[in-house]
Amino acid sequence: MSDMKNRRFIVLGAGKVGGTIADMLAEHYQCKVTLADRLEPSKKARADELVTSLLLDVEDPVALRAALRGHDAVINALPFFHAARVAEAAVDVKVHYFDLTEDVAATKAIQQLATRAERALMPQCGLAPGVIGMLGASLADRFEELYDLRMRVGALTRNPTNDLRYNFTWSIDGVINEYCNPCEAIVLGQLSTVQPLEGYETFTLGGDDYEAFNTSGGLGTLCETLKGRVRNLDYKTIRYPGHHQGMKFLLHDMRLIERRDLLREVLEHAVPHSREDVVIMFASASGLRGARFEQDTRSAFILGEKLRGVDRTAIELTTAAGICGAVELQMTGKLAGSGFVSQEQVSLADFLGTRVGHYYRALADTTGTEKTRRAA
Repeated sequence: MSDMKNRRFIVLGAGKVGGTIADMLAEHYQCKVTLADRLEPSKKARADELVTSLLLDVEDPVALRAALRGHDAVINALPFFHAARVAEAAVDVKVHYFDLTEDVAATKAIQQLATRAERALMPQCGLAPGVIGMLGASLADRFEELYDLRMRVGALTRNPTNDLRYNFTWSIDGVINEYCNPCEAIVLGQLSTVQPLEGYETFTLGGDDYEAFNTSGGLGTLCETLKGRVRNLDYKTIRYPGHHQGMKFLLHDMRLIERRDLLREVLEHAVPHSREDVVIMFASASGLRGARFEQDTRSAFILGEKLRGVDRTAIELTTAAGICGAVELQMTGKLAGSGFVSQEQVSLADFLGTRVGHYYRALADTTGTEKTRRAA
């Protein structure tokens, strides 16, 4: 993996996910990483041989561009509202750009920036959006005529004790964004906008009961890609039974959807964070294959484990692996070197074959029929 070892990367945001991304790059590729944040780094971070800390305010455009210079790519692990700002700086400095955003507006802004980019701009590289889009495109390719493509993802605490049946396992801002913004879908062949928290359903997976409902951003650009090829396409977030009713009460009955700052304050005060988590993925596709109506499904239950001697949660590992795998494929010439790159341009088989693909090994195709996709 010499193509990666000799590269230099800068990760913006030294929180749990950003730190995991930096450590994953260091552990699996032995490359040098700059980990930038607006807060002073810890003593441990300052002593690291491969991961160097940098104090940086990304809202300072001059300092941001100066920090990006000398790196092959910037990996943005900041909140979604910084995405367009950092992507624009990457275009100006001519470095590759990757991020984790689930925000639809931010992604559209990055698509516009990509029209003048000399390097690749690849947003939405986490779990959902991210690997779930690779999985959806992989399943879609297995059918001659695709009827329905359903994708479900949940990052859940393993031991919920409150009435919401939920603990925060990742960004509060990200959760609020996906629960409050309109959602994209394809309904009866037409691009559609559906409302968050609607489309409620219950199902059983692995012997346990779950519920799911619409949330924003999880499909990434898959609706645009599969328009005209699928009758129905949707994405829903998986939760334990009872969570949906509690959030509907807060958002609509209490009208906190109109006061997101107050909603954030309430959730921060009342809902604990947990590092005892599990990531659940489930996708199903149905359609015609060989003139017969068939269905394919994939599912995965992913737990946390240690990385560079530190306990990491499932959501930290799956998110970091999504973006690190995309970086590897781009840097080794398996993805386009410039312009906008979507998750569904990534072959799932190629991704699973990266140095970090083993975190998603449960999604591997055991039939040997996985197609390989290349960007134009």
